[in-house]
Amino acid sequence: MKCPFCDQLENRVIDSRLSKDGHAIRRRRECSECKRRFTTYERVEISIPLVIKKDGRREHFDREKLKSGIMKACEKRKVSVDEIERFVDELERGIQEQGDREIPSETIGRKVMEYLRELDDVAYVRFASVYRSFKDLKEFMSELQDLIQEDSGKGRRRGGR
Repeated sequence: MKCPFCDQLENRVIDSRLSKDGHAIRRRRECSECKRRFTTYERVEISIPLVIKKDGRREHFDREKLKSGIMKACEKRKVSVDEIERFVDELERGIQEQGDREIPSETIGRKVMEYLRELDDVAYVRFASVYRSFKDLKEFMSELQDLIQEDSGKGRRRGGR
């Protein structure tokens, strides 16, 4: 493991423990050269399918990109980073367990939207506005009206209200 501070390859493991979610090993390391400490995480590598984008391009599933998009939608909302992290873990595991070599981005986007719709209305609308790329205000307003009707039909209040 290369030291992130001085690029030295020699280091030693000071402490190892299971991560909170139990799916990784957290290792605390100390560089033999500069003596600075850093943390690494070891996860089982499972093949993750390629994501088929709307324009037909294929790219590797990027957990951090997905998490970043969800966090932007949840910015200044009462949604914890741990909650988002758990959802991303669950989604990633589900994708891996399907065993497919490719997965459409629409499938991932739909799952994120379902999650956000139940979690927080404002985060849902923020994510939907970027993900669905509404052509005009009319489309956007239609989505908001559907959300309001669904919410009032269920007679309950979700996040963001």
